[in-house]
Amino acid sequence: MASEETPTMTQPPLRTESAPEAKTAPTRAWAVRLMIVGIVLAALNLRPAITSLGALLEEVRDGLGMSGSVAGLLTSVPPLCFAIFGVMAPRLARRFGPGAVVCAGMAAIAAGLVIRPFTGSTVGFLVASGLALMGIAVSNVLMPVIVKRWFPDRVGSMTGLYSMALALGTSLAAAVTVPMTDALGGNWKTGLAVWAALAVAAVVPWVTLVRERGAEGGITAGTSQQDDGLRITRSRTAWALAVFFGLQATAAYITMGWMAQIFRDAGVSAGTAGVLLAVTMAMGVPLAFVIPRLATRLPSQGPIVVALGVCGLAGYAGLYLAPSGGAWAWAVLLGISNCAFPLALTMVGMRARTGTGVAKLSAFAQSTGYLISIPGPLLVGVLYQHSGGWGVPIALMAALMVPQIVVGVIAGRNRTVEDEAAPAGAV
Repeated sequence: MASEETPTMTQPPLRTESAPEAKTAPTRAWAVRLMIVGIVLAALNLRPAITSLGALLEEVRDGLGMSGSVAGLLTSVPPLCFAIFGVMAPRLARRFGPGAVVCAGMAAIAAGLVIRPFTGSTVGFLVASGLALMGIAVSNVLMPVIVKRWFPDRVGSMTGLYSMALALGTSLAAAVTVPMTDALGGNWKTGLAVWAALAVAAVVPWVTLVRERGAEGGITAGTSQQDDGLRITRSRTAWALAVFFGLQATAAYITMGWMAQIFRDAGVSAGTAGVLLAVTMAMGVPLAFVIPRLATRLPSQGPIVVALGVCGLAGYAGLYLAPSGGAWAWAVLLGISNCAFPLALTMVGMRARTGTGVAKLSAFAQSTGYLISIPGPLLVGVLYQHSGGWGVPIALMAALMVPQIVVGVIAGRNRTVEDEAAPAGAV
């Protein structure tokens, strides 16, 4: 096999998939470059709909007259939508092609972000948010499929680039939404709607790729028979990866939702607590590029899982023992631990041999994982309220890191879901 850094668009397609339409070398090179642009722009759009709302949640509540419980519901809607709509992605991809579905997903994000601030009602805001989250959900699932299909020998590099762009979009929306809103006149509606422009920009390369039929080489009608035979729920590796994905998502949502408050309750100023959270999130930008590249060079990803888990345990121990004294160290350690997300995405591409397998594994792992992650942040809030402090919630966070390490090591073993879940009699 060629090294990870070597372009592989000239290699024969996988035996179970139909090949993309033949192209001349210059056209192929042009399509590959446009695909990279499309992947980066799509990744940049997969979180601003969420983090921009978090930055302006108080203004949105006041503007729409939301109750506190409804505002709290908004913070739980993203993983729920990711779980529900993510299941639909493989079926849509088989019918229309993964590139067309991602293109439609970017259009849905743009439409949802434009519509939701101007609906004038809480129900309309939730529905429009759901439209944007649906676009995010199907794109979440299909991006590993597209990476596997177009860059089979650069899964680590391309997953790293995609993850880095996703982390950049997450932190950028959190950091600049408020000052950008102020610069645009202070209207929260404009501050939320402006992010639709980024989604519109992402539609452009995908429309071009789909029109050229370059993005349709993932799951096609010709592979439906194999897809029907692959029972992903029979794979132990698939279940391990789904639980690993869910536990790392739980840790990430707890960190994003509660870490700043932990620091503030320990005596850290509100401004510094916000900067500490930004540091934690920013750690994902460089490491999201490095970790997938390293993961693809190892026969098993277990050592990386353990290293990230140990960083998480150390960070939680620091929060428990000296939350303010070593605040910067704990923020960095938890930021490193949260990089289990790009590692999980990389393992999705490595634990299946075919685009069909990657699509089913991605949909199963992400949908199941996001369902697992929903109760975590809510449970932390309940424990904090009833215990009167952060000791018990932090102990819960640390306890959840142990099974995350265990299932991550299992998911990181060098095997594929086709080996475990292939239909009887399959070669």
